[in-house]
Amino acid sequence: MSCLSNNEEEARRYSSIKYSLSVAEWCYALALLAVFLFSGLSALLVKAAYSISSSGWLAMPVYLLLVFFLYYILNFPLNFYRTLLLEHQFKLSRQSMKDWFLDQLKAGVISYFISVVILEVFYLLLSRQPEHWWWIISLFWIFLSLVLAKLAPVLIIPLFFKYKKYSDENIRRRIIKLAGKMDVKILDVFEIDLSRKTAKGNAALVGFGNTRRVILGDTLKDKYSADEIEVVLAHEFAHQKLGHLFKLVLSGVITTVVCMFAIYKTSPYVLGFFHLQSLSQTAAMPVVFIYLLLAGALFQPWENFLSRRFERQADKLAIQSTGLKDAFVSTMEKLSGQNLSDRSPHPVIKFFFFDHPAIDERIRSARSF
Repeated sequence: MSCLSNNEEEARRYSSIKYSLSVAEWCYALALLAVFLFSGLSALLVKAAYSISSSGWLAMPVYLLLVFFLYYILNFPLNFYRTLLLEHQFKLSRQSMKDWFLDQLKAGVISYFISVVILEVFYLLLSRQPEHWWWIISLFWIFLSLVLAKLAPVLIIPLFFKYKKYSDENIRRRIIKLAGKMDVKILDVFEIDLSRKTAKGNAALVGFGNTRRVILGDTLKDKYSADEIEVVLAHEFAHQKLGHLFKLVLSGVITTVVCMFAIYKTSPYVLGFFHLQSLSQTAAMPVVFIYLLLAGALFQPWENFLSRRFERQADKLAIQSTGLKDAFVSTMEKLSGQNLSDRSPHPVIKFFFFDHPAIDERIRSARSF
């Protein structure tokens, strides 16, 4: 007889499917990129891009658009099941197919334009700085990431959710007071209509500088007490106070530079494998994507380890700053059930997939503080 509750069994099943789909999608993307190169399809798309665009400098964005569209079509069944059907199957999604597709379109357009900017700079540096492009593009990538993080609360999040100031004035004042106590400057406390899309609960500190703000999903309302919401935000403020963002950026700089240096040093040999002469060829773009996929898998365990370490530190400071140990524990219990979290994953699963400590681990640690 199973000693797990029905909710825990559901969470295990949901999580197991998610892990399997993540691995399948990664392998499928890698296989598709290899097929793009070996079949000559990439070269054919370059020819099509040059025939469509009236000038040479537009060929790359047109080629990328064709690649994005073709990949989306080929990956549609996996993506559709993972992001919509599976969420409905476990009663976590509240989106209609129309709303889901609209979000997919918005996300795709944003990803496309960001990719165009990065790749235009990449190809420009390849031609003008053939010996130094790898570290310059790394710094540009980090710079762009910081710009996007700053602009996300005012440009990107409003495309997907509606903002309003948090309606519970008591909780809003408590959070602003807590931010002052922990020496974290915020613009204000906002509520987003998360319940329109999902049953999951979430809260975050987003942006930085004059765009930094607290956002609370309305799925937390009527389910969490003021103490529970306060300790959740104390955790987010602790990340800021402990300088975790800067440390993660520094780690990102190092891993990005390592990845780009690897491309710089090894791509001449890899290109020959795909019968290509130069990384500057537009048809060689899938080679860069393959490197990024492999680097993501290689560095993910390190990034997860670092993130879990920071999460434990933030948990400790949140409890010390508020004295709300019991509220923290009850919040973890509630979030686990609401989000169908895998409370105690296998060490291998934790190594590859978890950027937060597992719920049971966080509760044990909290009780020992």
